[in-house]
Amino acid sequence: MASNRHLGRIVALQTLYEYEFRTESKDASADIDEILVRNLSRYETTIDDKGFVGTLVKGVLEHQADLDSKIQPMAPDWPIDQIARVDRNILRIGLYELLHQKALVPPKVAINEAVELAKAFGSDNSSKFINGVLGTAFRTLVEDTTNGSTTV
Repeated sequence: MASNRHLGRIVALQTLYEYEFRTESKDASADIDEILVRNLSRYETTIDDKGFVGTLVKGVLEHQADLDSKIQPMAPDWPIDQIARVDRNILRIGLYELLHQKALVPPKVAINEAVELAKAFGSDNSSKFINGVLGTAFRTLVEDTTNGSTTV
């Protein structure tokens, strides 16, 4: 199941990346559902939990403005639109899992998976950047709220 979810996260990243690229390029035909179905079909026999992938993609898009507003102060030297597209989407997936999938995904798993995505798809420094931002997110947005503080 773990490797199955890892592959699911890869498909979610590919889907979000393509959708963002196409919408920013003013491609009026960009349809998130079509992109997701096409990308999932490539792994028809490998990914059992397609709902997990759909939840990640739809959840990130639904909460994107909030996720971006939370990422920005944790990476103050990098305006959100200047973070590499692949890194930006990895951060969104990781932060979405930290904030909205706590019951399903332990925080350390969410961070580790995001770092692994960054190692595979990002630049040489992406994994350190992702780890730093999500580590800060865990300490300030997740850990503080579970200890009774509300530092959100």
